[in-house]
Amino acid sequence: MSPDGIISILIALHVWHCAADLCNWTGSDLAHDKDSRTVLQVRLRCTEGSVEWVYPGQALRVVLEPNLSYAHHSTVCIKPFRSFHGASVYIERAGVLELLITDGGRPEQVFCFRANGPQRPALYLQANPQSHINRRTVGFRYELLGNRSIAPSLSQSVRQTSCRPCNDIELLMAVCNSDFVVRGYIKNVSHDPERQTSLVEVSGGRVYWQRSGVFEQEVGTEGASRSDSSWHGHIHTLLQCRVKPGGGEFLFTGSEHFGEAWLGCAPRYKDFLSLYQTARATHLNSCDFPLD
Repeated sequence: MSPDGIISILIALHVWHCAADLCNWTGSDLAHDKDSRTVLQVRLRCTEGSVEWVYPGQALRVVLEPNLSYAHHSTVCIKPFRSFHGASVYIERAGVLELLITDGGRPEQVFCFRANGPQRPALYLQANPQSHINRRTVGFRYELLGNRSIAPSLSQSVRQTSCRPCNDIELLMAVCNSDFVVRGYIKNVSHDPERQTSLVEVSGGRVYWQRSGVFEQEVGTEGASRSDSSWHGHIHTLLQCRVKPGGGEFLFTGSEHFGEAWLGCAPRYKDFLSLYQTARATHLNSCDFPLD
């Protein structure tokens, strides 16, 4: 069905508001007649969460209206569940629908779009009536990103910018604003041509902070204390950045999206240390950073 066709149907459909918690919604259309012209509507007020629509009927409209200042969240990203099947997803802009995800598309791919403008971003899910109901579950996770975040599927110009080495100002800001700041060594780098990404395996060193548990502490030997343990984790980056294993200790910074760490600035630790000490001596450091 074309977007124009969906818009004309939406005018005639009855909107049914669904209860949800602040971040997540799970529901189904089993309570409604299969021939009902009902649109389920959900409003979510967090910058990240999930939606799971079981046995989808006609349509589902998801409005994202976080309690935080919306001006700082100009990009919306969604990642379909592996079981995503039975509907297509559209972006709703001023009453016009733009196709974002087709039914049967590649699962777990991240889709992002700009959400600039006075209206709250809304997603419109159109169920596929030809899909077998016993296998239909439509679900995805969503994130609203700030201007400083680099999403893995933005425009080509942003992709090129994300591969550019950070300048001194960006390095000093990165240790203040990043979702994770980790000191360590590159243990291995693997490449995924299908996703056009590289995976950097990081070990040792120290985790200064992280938003979630992407980096885990490992005990080297049985009975060893946690202070003797090392950190281990993986960081994603774009394949076109051509990251290679390198000797020496690095300071890794970046953002987290859907439980994955994405690389931002990654200077050698000794170079950052020299930069930070100079900035602190002249009161140009953006925040205080712990020194060993």
